Amino acid sequence: MNELATNVLGGILEPCSMDPITGFFRNGQCQVTDEDVGNHGVCAVMSDEFLRFSKMRGNDLSTPRPEFGFPGLKAGDRWCLCSARWREALDAGKAPAVVLAATSAAALEVVKLTDLKHHATDREQKP
Repeated sequence: MNELATNVLGGILEPCSMDPITGFFRNGQCQVTDEDVGNHGVCAVMSDEFLRFSKMRGNDLSTPRPEFGFPGLKAGDRWCLCSARWREALDAGKAPAVVLAATSAAALEVVKLTDLKHHATDREQKP
C-alpha cells in the first residue's frame, strides 16, 4: 500500500469531501505529498468556533473567494486542514472534530494520534 494513501488508522485513505471539494490537489482527499509543504492531512469537520479561530489567526475559511473557486466553509463542512493549524487550534482549545479514516498518516508528523482520536467523529473506528 502506498504510504501517502494511508490513513492514521493504517487503512486506505478515504475521501474527506467532494462538496466542497477539498485537498491540496482538490481531489477530495487529504493526501500529503512532497509538493504539499503545508501538510494538509487532517480531515476536519468545521465548527463555528474553529472558523472564528482560524479567521482570527489570519486564515479566513468562511468567506467565499470565487476568484479561487473557493465557496467559503460553514459549520459541518469537511475540509483538509494543515496539520500545524489543527495542532495550533488544539493548543488553544478550539480544535475541530476529525474524520480518522480520511486523515492522512502524514499528519502524524505534526500531530499525535491520541489527540486525533480524542477529537474523532468516527469513534466507532477506534481500535
